[in-house]
Amino acid sequence: MSKAIKEVNLFDYDEDSIKSLDWKEHIRLRPGMYIGKLGDGSSPDDGIYVLVKEVLDNCIDEFTMGYGKTVEITIEKNQVTIRDYGRGIPLGKVVDVVSKINTGAKYDSKAFQKSVGLNGVGTKAVNALSNYFKVTAIREGKEKTAEFERGNLIREHKETKTGESNGTIVTFIPDDTVFKNFKFLYEFLENQIWNYCFLNAGLKIVFNGKSFVSKNGLLDLLQRKTNEDENRYPIIHLTGDDIEVAITHNNDYGEDIYSFVNGQHTTQGGTHQQAFREAYVKTIRDFFKKDYDASDIRTGIVAAVSVRVVEPVFESQTKTKLGSINVDLNGPSMKQFVGDFFAKELDNFLHKNPTTAEALKKRIEQSEKERKEMAGVRKLANERAKKANLHNRKLRDCRYHMDDEPPAKGKEAYIAKQNETTIFITEGDSASGSITKARDVETQAVFSLRGKPLNCFGLTKKVVYENEEFNLLQHALNIEDGMEGLRYNNVVIATDADVDGMHIRLLLMTFFLQFFPDLVKHGKVYVLETPLFRVRNKQETIYCYSEQEKLSAMKKLGSKPEVTRFKGLGEISPDEFAQFIGADMRKQMMRLDQGDHIQQLLEFYMGKNTPDRQEFIIENLRIETDEPVAAV
Repeated sequence: MSKAIKEVNLFDYDEDSIKSLDWKEHIRLRPGMYIGKLGDGSSPDDGIYVLVKEVLDNCIDEFTMGYGKTVEITIEKNQVTIRDYGRGIPLGKVVDVVSKINTGAKYDSKAFQKSVGLNGVGTKAVNALSNYFKVTAIREGKEKTAEFERGNLIREHKETKTGESNGTIVTFIPDDTVFKNFKFLYEFLENQIWNYCFLNAGLKIVFNGKSFVSKNGLLDLLQRKTNEDENRYPIIHLTGDDIEVAITHNNDYGEDIYSFVNGQHTTQGGTHQQAFREAYVKTIRDFFKKDYDASDIRTGIVAAVSVRVVEPVFESQTKTKLGSINVDLNGPSMKQFVGDFFAKELDNFLHKNPTTAEALKKRIEQSEKERKEMAGVRKLANERAKKANLHNRKLRDCRYHMDDEPPAKGKEAYIAKQNETTIFITEGDSASGSITKARDVETQAVFSLRGKPLNCFGLTKKVVYENEEFNLLQHALNIEDGMEGLRYNNVVIATDADVDGMHIRLLLMTFFLQFFPDLVKHGKVYVLETPLFRVRNKQETIYCYSEQEKLSAMKKLGSKPEVTRFKGLGEISPDEFAQFIGADMRKQMMRLDQGDHIQQLLEFYMGKNTPDRQEFIIENLRIETDEPVAAV
């Protein structure tokens, strides 16, 4: 660095360079620190769903404290209204509670012993990130309302008398300058609502007139998540003071564990999930009096664990990972608490249910046999992956990763970056080259495929190690030992929108469903949408993702605009590509609908039932063109 540049930098850095932001400005400038990623609603952890969750959390806390058994949610034209029947915000504090950081009842642990949130930020973030926000508190025949725009108070109503029942009503419209082109997908909201009901037996949530309620807690959750015909034994359901678990096994690979703290779905796990994994293994070993390998015990497990903790400490504001070591300030460690529960309750259950115990033993021994058969192949494959120099030849890596330990200083900002981490799986040198040049090197990585992957339907996991492409891909993702080590929050399949590209996409989907279904079940796998057409004139350029969008763009620009059809990702310049993998990236989540069974899906789409599949394609074919279609 030259002396001149040093002098300019020193000169520029003075008192005027130091700025103080008020609460709403800071939230709007750094929304990722408060709600994770923004997104457009195509992913269940996108910001618009976090806004709903932050308001709902307060309603659930009221229910947990014994006030209000019903919550009503209405969404119409992106306007969300949530009404609980709890105690209602104290009328004199209505404005402060939703607009002043570090203001709320949850700092008083007597009032909210085991609440979801304790830092007083949630509704403030919703307020700051909404075009319009209104809160009404109703207490003992009186109500108080305040209205805001992007966190700014625009109207504070006087207290008035009312005949309404006690409670709080919050209405908000997410800010479309922050959440661009967003759309609520009701499927994600319903899954979110179901989780609240499973964790709070007896709670009734009414969403757009549809009622959700659970009587059996996590047992109901696992029944919804699994197929009874594919489970190796009936679901084990155990409850205790401040803990509840449900467990079964199927024939899938990997682990599928849903963990919760104080009613909050901790999608990234934490100390309670790790305690569950360790306690389960120890109890099984002690019961069968055999030192089974931990991976054999947990392979194929589908489980849910919920704990109640006094003043929980989360890794970030979005509360997706628990950091608490103890269950309360002076109580046992999380490891001891969960361990003692399993040692008593699970051990007793297995002694009383020998048929279930035998079925569990057979599943463990099956995993053990498969692992030993693969041991040699796995060792050679790992050595081959190291020799292949993965990080130079196949993977253009990024700076941040999900399995990194965040630093103590700047932890929130670091975690926000981790939540943005994405790996693009693409085909060919030209496509990977364009994405590599256009990507954000801090949070976006690129893995380049060589040719079409193998159709792995019906094959054992041995093929993952024997096939070089699959072996290197699982190492790049760091999922050899399960989802716990996943290095990227989003796995995005990026292939050309032609027949070959679609085929590669299908083969990759098969790979994930066959060997790593937990990535799909937890919403980590996506398909990138890139524009098919570019329509432009001298004044404007419009990128179109369908024939219909192209026609609309041509009509808008008029006078015969230039139309370009992109035949492959490699034809899109890096400058253009940066627009399609940035903040406005369009991607579709690879998700399983309720009732879908993985092996049946793979059998239908990738098996040998060619006539049935051909009939399905003909019945569901969509042709976006105004030209006549020739008869087949």
